[in-house]
Order: sequence, then C-alpha cells, then structure tokens
Amino acid sequence: MPTKPSDAKLIGLFLDMLAAEQGAGPNTLDAYRRDLTDFSEFVGRVGHNFVAAETQTLRDYLADLDIRGFKSTSVARRLSAMRHLYRFLLNERIRGDDPAAILSGPKRGRGLPKVLSIADVDCMLRRAKELSEAEEASPAKRLRALRLYCLLEVLYATGLRVSELVALPRSAAKRDARMIVVRGKGNKERLVPLNEASRQAMADYLAATEAAKTEKKKDSLAASKWLFPSFGESGHLTRQHFARDLKELAVASGLQARLVSPHVLRHAFASHLLHNGADLRIVQTLLGHTDISTTQIYTHVVEERLKSLVRDLHPLAEK
Repeated sequence: MPTKPSDAKLIGLFLDMLAAEQGAGPNTLDAYRRDLTDFSEFVGRVGHNFVAAETQTLRDYLADLDIRGFKSTSVARRLSAMRHLYRFLLNERIRGDDPAAILSGPKRGRGLPKVLSIADVDCMLRRAKELSEAEEASPAKRLRALRLYCLLEVLYATGLRVSELVALPRSAAKRDARMIVVRGKGNKERLVPLNEASRQAMADYLAATEAAKTEKKKDSLAASKWLFPSFGESGHLTRQHFARDLKELAVASGLQARLVSPHVLRHAFASHLLHNGADLRIVQTLLGHTDISTTQIYTHVVEERLKSLVRDLHPLAEK
C-alpha cells in the first residue's frame, strides 16, 4: 500500500502549481507557505494530516486562530489558503472530497487604505530634495539621499508596488523614456507613464552613480543591471531597506513614521488621481490590478468628489 505524502511534500507540490500555472510571485508563495505550515502544525497536534483532516478539524483550526488573537482579515486569508489547497488536492485526486468547501469565513468589512494628503507628500518630496542637495553631506550620504529622492519621485509618479520599484532595471532611467515597462504580479507586463519630475530625478541619480564609479566598484554596483543596486542576494535594494529609509524621511518631514510606508504612497498615488478626476479603470490599469474590485477600495474618493461637484456646481445647491 503506497504511503501518503507528507504535509510538507503537499505544500511543496501546491506551491509549484501556483508558480507554474498561476504565475505566483515569491511574496505570494512565501505567504502561502507560512499559512499552510501553521495549519499543518495544528492538524499534526490533533493527530491528523492534510489528507485525513475533516471539516471539523478545519473549523477547530479557525477557532484556534481566533483564540490566538488573529484579526478577521488574517483568519480569512488562512481560510482562503486552505480552500485553495484542498481544491488542489481534489483536482489531483489526492483526496476524494473537499473538507473546506462548506466553511464560512469571518465577516469583515474592507477597511479604507491609509492615505497621505497631497500636502504631506509634497512635504516629504521637498525634504528629500533638500537632503539630496545638502552641500555639507559626504559623497556617500548624498548618493543615498539622491537614491531616496529618486525612489520617492518615481513611486508617487507611478504608483508601483514596492517590489516593482526596487527591481527596476537601469534601462528605465533612459533620458528620453516617457513610459517604463513594469513586470508585475503573475509576471504580467504593463506600461506606466513617467512625469518630468520622476525622469529628472532618475537622470540626476544615475549621473551621480556614474560619477561615483571607482576602479574598485567598476565590476560590482556600477556595472549592475539594476537602477537601485545592492550587494545583497537579490542584487537590488530590498523592500525593507527602502521602507526604513522612508520612515526616517517621514520623521524628518514632521510626519508620524507609522503612517508612512511604500504601500501608503501607492495608495496616495491612486487616491490623488481619482480626487482630481481620473477614471477608475485608468487607475486600475496603472496599478496593475487584474480585477476592478480590487481598485474599488478607492470608490470613497470618487463618492466624495461627486458630492463636492454636486454641492459646488448644481444650480439648486445651497450656497
């Protein structure tokens, strides 16, 4: 009688399927791996495994997450991971049923994204610009400040995901480039326009990196294919490093660090566009959202703008 595959083996097969068939990226795969490993540890403690677990075991796991203080959004994500896993096991005929099919998740409202005001973003851009032009700064410190200013200008001009931003190729900074090609989730490409400020910031940063070349670095960072190179394993600046620099800039700009992150600036890009009249479908394309429902978290911005238009422009509105 053949032995049943271990949970670890099944997680590996499931992740291979996600990568091969759905184009899931490293961050998505890591999230599934963490969630399913935690689930596996739970079912192991109660004497089961993925192949033998019943619906009640899955319910017990969701209850355990609640006892451990997980937020409803986190519980819903774990449930989604289990549903995907058991659908995979059913399709592969490793199981003959789907114990997750009848489970219901926690009720949750979709929270509005944190958004910086236009004035807040302007304040951060001004401070980053000042730091990049500080004459008393050492060459290394000035180059780092130029990099941060470039990252900030490009992020606010494009709304890129932070993983897309830090992995931009050096070719994205071509002087005449009006658009850049971005490879996003699922390895899908999209065109994103650049404004004059972001193009100039990239040109200034690239010129500074060229000027900083030394014989010692000629074959390393200076020769990197990345716009924001690093000595790390990825070869480019990490998301975590940029996030730390951004929080330091927020504090230097008089803002609370907890309110600022690369993702918050992506939200600011989308919200400010919509507030100024952009179409929701256009914003969906720029953000790289496959489904319009993902972009609809910003509909509160559209609704507020419509209210103000009616209030200000309708002939019978109260003055």
